[in-house]
Amino acid sequence: EEIHEVNGMVNVAILGFGTVGSGVAEVLTTNGGLIDQRVENLVRLKYILDVRDFPDSPYRDCFVKDFGVIESDPEVDIVVETIGGATVALDFTTRALKAGKSVVSSNKELVATHGYELLQLAREHGVSYLFEASVGGGIPILRPLTSCLAANELSQVTGILNGTTNYILTRMIKAGLTFEQALKEAQENGYAERDPSADVDGHDACRKICILAALAFGQHVYPDQVPTQGIRGVTLADVAYADSCGYKIKLLGRAIREREGKLCAFVAPHLVPASNPLSGVEDVFNAISVTGNAIGDVMFYGRGAGKLPTASAVVADVIDIAKDLKTARCAVWGPGSRDLVVSSDILSSRWYVRGTASMDKVRAAFGEISPLARGGAPAGETAFLTAPMTEPQVRARLEGMELHSLIRVLE
Repeated sequence: EEIHEVNGMVNVAILGFGTVGSGVAEVLTTNGGLIDQRVENLVRLKYILDVRDFPDSPYRDCFVKDFGVIESDPEVDIVVETIGGATVALDFTTRALKAGKSVVSSNKELVATHGYELLQLAREHGVSYLFEASVGGGIPILRPLTSCLAANELSQVTGILNGTTNYILTRMIKAGLTFEQALKEAQENGYAERDPSADVDGHDACRKICILAALAFGQHVYPDQVPTQGIRGVTLADVAYADSCGYKIKLLGRAIREREGKLCAFVAPHLVPASNPLSGVEDVFNAISVTGNAIGDVMFYGRGAGKLPTASAVVADVIDIAKDLKTARCAVWGPGSRDLVVSSDILSSRWYVRGTASMDKVRAAFGEISPLARGGAPAGETAFLTAPMTEPQVRARLEGMELHSLIRVLE
């Protein structure tokens, strides 16, 4: 065997031994030899912080319950935060950075809410703060955005950013399940939590588009600036009408560069045409499409969640830092502002409309439309696609008609 020059030891502590944390421990130990070769340092797992006991775990000697042990140990170089949420995770991340330890995170809520201040803190203390796994699980997207596409002015990021909702919509489209049936199946398969609201109401996709927007456009975008609509309102009638005109319904997170440095960011269901590669992304897969002025469209595709895909992205960040502990690696973005993000009401597009109204009344209000049909539609139900217009314009023309569904069409 080749003998590799080993410069030293890099000690890692994992915070939280849930799905991702246990996956990180597994990847670090299973692929340890490979990682050591790539890093030219010995990367070793020293601590795992969790309030629970794991007496049968192969890592049982690593467990501690007090973060202070990790914080005060000068031998810990990298802290991996896989706790989730923005309370205790924020406290531990802040303390780790202040103690001169680099932090790797898979926590989209923390990065979306506090990313700017944590990056500043990391820079002040000469350490790294990396979070590739916070968006798209195992799909490499954040590093390509900041390095591979650095020569481009980016104009738009659009993605299927949540595997649970994509699975539910796929089952509605493919198997004719109702939203409730598909959700129940997703929960039985372990894709959806018992309380699925973070996924089905779009909050998870919202946090991820905030992080993507910050990296793509250089300013922090906060979750409360991003109007977010989930998929609870999507019915099998909508799926059938979309299918009749060659579209699939997908939940998209979008961030678009507008004039004068403003951004438009939102999460909502869209009708995606069959000609767009996003329409073919099914089940728990994620895909993120990025548009740049030099490269055109680029798409990143893969498993957006799951123990090992997400852990692989976390460990890639660990390797990046472990190769050279002296060089701080941090994304750079500005603090954002209250007036940075403008309403999606300014965006013109075609719209899918389903409601109860006569075609004559619809034509009188909208002029040129594309009527849609489906088998088994109840009497009086009308569905159509509009000409390009803004959402306020659509709603004004629907005045006095009974509206059941209004979904933007992705051009």
